[in-house]
This record gives sequence, structure tokens and C-alpha cells, in this order.
Amino acid sequence: MYNEEAGAEACVGAVCGVLKTLPVRTRLIVVNDGSSDRTKATLGRLAPAEPGLEVVHHEVNGGYGAALRTGVEAAHRGGFDYVLFMDSDLTNSPDDIPLFLEHMDRGADVIKATRYRLGGAMRGVSIGRQIVSRCGGLVARLLFHCGLSDCTNGFRAVRTSVLMRMRLQERRFPVIVEELYCCLFLARRFAEVPVVLTGRDASLRPTSFAYRPSVFWRYLKYSVLASVRVRPTSRIIDDERGRR
Repeated sequence: MYNEEAGAEACVGAVCGVLKTLPVRTRLIVVNDGSSDRTKATLGRLAPAEPGLEVVHHEVNGGYGAALRTGVEAAHRGGFDYVLFMDSDLTNSPDDIPLFLEHMDRGADVIKATRYRLGGAMRGVSIGRQIVSRCGGLVARLLFHCGLSDCTNGFRAVRTSVLMRMRLQERRFPVIVEELYCCLFLARRFAEVPVVLTGRDASLRPTSFAYRPSVFWRYLKYSVLASVRVRPTSRIIDDERGRR
């Protein structure tokens, strides 16, 4: 979360409500990434009343990539087998979380939500963003060539032991494709779940994601490297024990 005071309570309530129904041990880990509004205070108020909530604070904003790395470390310390990532603005529905669990039970290492399979869609998202997303997604799908139809989707679950062998370097949203690029060399089984992505509620702050040339290049860079299967040696710990 970054400056999400308007939606923090609704997010925590919705996600924890779903997690309580699952037949496995779960925890909601919220990384407050240096928010300058009342996000920290809101989470501090919610935590004592919600035993399934763990809050980790960054004193300064480190970006989406840094927040993900902090969340993975917290999940590893907690002894969890998988980390499921989702945005805190509820554009990803918590009701879809049980769909991931089915593939975890089957032993998948990487489980991606997809907007582009039967049952998946985008609603409340501008036509312009839909076109860019579909075109970018098609390019990534062809270049990654790993059986996934929505490589750039940030709603995903990855086995914790796989994530702990990565040295991800991206600070912002391209970390999603950087992570998948590493997964090509660390994971064995990939799976998908169809979901509906909704537009961000107008009551929340505007998204920090922007379609800039530098962002396109970073997404494309990892897709091209994936297509020729160049091993990311600087981003992978070959000996899993080295991270522990």
C-alpha cells in the first residue's frame, strides 16, 4: 500500500474475510510503502483486531518492487509455502483467491490470473488501457512461450521457495515480468485462473502506473531475454541454501 487510506480498511476486511474461509493456514501481509497519508495509522488501528493481519512498514517509499521483496521475506519467515500477490485497491477480487488454492494443491509453482481466457475480462477499464494491455500481453505471451496467456498480470501466486532464490532488481511494476523471467529457470509447473479485472474506484488516489516509453522498454527487455532463454545469472541464487 502507498497512500491508500481511503481503501485500506475495505481491502483488509475483504481479504481477511476470504482467508478465514480457507482450509489452510493463511496470513494477510500488508507492506505500507512509506505512505505520507494516514495509511499507517489505519493499519495500526486494524492490526490488533485482526489476528490474520501482519503489517510491515517502510519508512520511505521504495517502490512496488521493494514492497514485493519485503512481503516475500515476511512470508518466508512465517513458513508459508506460497505468496499470493494482489493490489490493495480491490481491482483484483479477493473472491478469486480460492481459485489459486486449487492449483496449489496440484503442485503448481506459478499461478497467474488471466484476463484473456474464458471467464476472464476487464470491466470499468478505459478502451485505451485495454488495447495497450492486450497488445503488450500478446507480445509477452509470444516471447515468454510458457503456456501463460497473461504474463503481465500482477495478480499471481508463486511458490515461496522459488521467490527466495531470486534477486529481483526492478523498483516498479516491470518487476512482475522480471519475476516471471526468473521463474522460467526456477519453476516447473505453471497454471492460470481466469479473473475479471475492474477499474480503480474514483474515491481512491489515481494509479501510479503510467505508460511511458521507459516502462514499455523494461517490459519488452525481459520478454526478449525470455524468448532466447538467456539465464539471468545475476538474478538467481543457484544454491537455495544461500538465501537462508
